Amino acid sequence: MTPPPTDLGGRLTFRPARADEIGLILALDEDATLLYLQAGLDASLPRAHPYGQYEERRWAEDAAAGRVTLAVLDGEVAGFTACHFVDGAPYLDQLSVWRRLGGRGIGRALLDRVLAWAAPLGPLWLTTYDHPGVPWNRPMYERRGFTIVPETAWGPEMRAVIAGQREALPAPEARVVMRAGSSPSRGPWPARPPACPGSGSSA
Repeated sequence: MTPPPTDLGGRLTFRPARADEIGLILALDEDATLLYLQAGLDASLPRAHPYGQYEERRWAEDAAAGRVTLAVLDGEVAGFTACHFVDGAPYLDQLSVWRRLGGRGIGRALLDRVLAWAAPLGPLWLTTYDHPGVPWNRPMYERRGFTIVPETAWGPEMRAVIAGQREALPAPEARVVMRAGSSPSRGPWPARPPACPGSGSSA
């Protein structure tokens, strides 16, 4: 049974992941991925799988660049986000929370933190499942202002991202691209993507 949302207050803090914490990040994501079994989707991949190895390299690079944020609840790592840039725009690559800690608002707090990071840079993009058996994906993002982006509006890098996901993951037809926010008003995209915010509380 999913617990009711909790007023986390100062119990939830955030910090940037260290590069040597990639094993923790992978374990957390593997645990969260098991939620998809409820929808009949086996999205877990062995780390020897080419896409699994690609994810590991990508998140290790994001962590080294300061773009992986850990949510820490009462001193325990509870979830993470990994973000970088795709077609020059901020991209939320992954958001995962331990299953046993789900339903407490940790994922929403992480998402709001990434939205705040992306706000001065431009619209935040992500890819996810639009599947009737996965009620925690699209609805949560829509409540935070995301809308589905038609394929005609994807850039070349986003097309490559979604193509790789659809090749490796189940229910490829259910993978969608979403976006929140508006275009930036200040000049071109930065040549060096800034780090995601790391410290502070959820309050």
